[in-house]
Amino acid sequence: MNIQEIKEQLFYYTDEDRVAEYEPMDLHTSFRCGGAADLFVTPGSLGELMNVLDLVRTKNIPYLVLGNGSNVLFKDGGYHGVVIRIGEGMDRVRIEGQTVFAEPGVSLAKLAKMAAEEGLSGLEFACGIPGSLGGAVFMNAGAYDHELKEVLLSVSSINHLGMIKDRKAEDCGLGYRHSIFMENGEVILGVKLFLKPDSRMDISDRMKEYTLRRNSKQPVHLPSAGSFFKRPEGHFAGKLIEDAGLKGLQIGGAQVSPMHAGFIVNNGGATATDVLDLMRVVQETVLDKSGVMLEPEVRIVGE
Repeated sequence: MNIQEIKEQLFYYTDEDRVAEYEPMDLHTSFRCGGAADLFVTPGSLGELMNVLDLVRTKNIPYLVLGNGSNVLFKDGGYHGVVIRIGEGMDRVRIEGQTVFAEPGVSLAKLAKMAAEEGLSGLEFACGIPGSLGGAVFMNAGAYDHELKEVLLSVSSINHLGMIKDRKAEDCGLGYRHSIFMENGEVILGVKLFLKPDSRMDISDRMKEYTLRRNSKQPVHLPSAGSFFKRPEGHFAGKLIEDAGLKGLQIGGAQVSPMHAGFIVNNGGATATDVLDLMRVVQETVLDKSGVMLEPEVRIVGE
């Protein structure tokens, strides 16, 4: 890949200040670690996004679509391709009655707040999730025994041929931290949700309760990607890790949180290698102690 050549071609589709070479990905992920992307582009609209996707696909350039970076870990070698960040400019929201039409770049927490202000219930669980709506659909985000699929009506996406598809929620393959978009490579363009009317006070009270629970039980003061491991069937990852005596274990700047063993945190100066080394120790120890193999919930990408 000729980086300079691709960079100049990207200028046809978006402003020059929206394209960067060798962009450090620790600036764009909640883990605050990881290497650089060869090229980093932040399209200013869905139209620009579609043009950028067409370019990288036509040129057969590796690419990764990124939202708020709250569930991604870039390896220290960085990403040899184009990282396309969906955010500002692709975050419009329209509410009609109980139906919410939203673009993928809107913050999930912001969307939950907007719904609450309209007296619409169903997104309270998301008030503390730092990801974008597109990322939340991609992994069927959830918390406090609720998931996004409970309120999802349909998703609009674009495939590798540039064709736009609209799918009903039941056709999106939504399961525990899973959607069809993890497999088919389609990029989410729009999301439709259906919420229930409720008292603004009751909605606010539930959001306050979730926020209090989150702040009192999770290490929100340190960089992390939330719960690092998926919940094994019949178990809780945090309890398995704690029972294995790993709470507080540290490798380099990465640590199993002393506050919640399900979290791996950047305790200061952690590299992605520190995080991955700690992940493997946790996996091997828990497997040895309990016979359960923990799978990362965090997307691990790059070289």
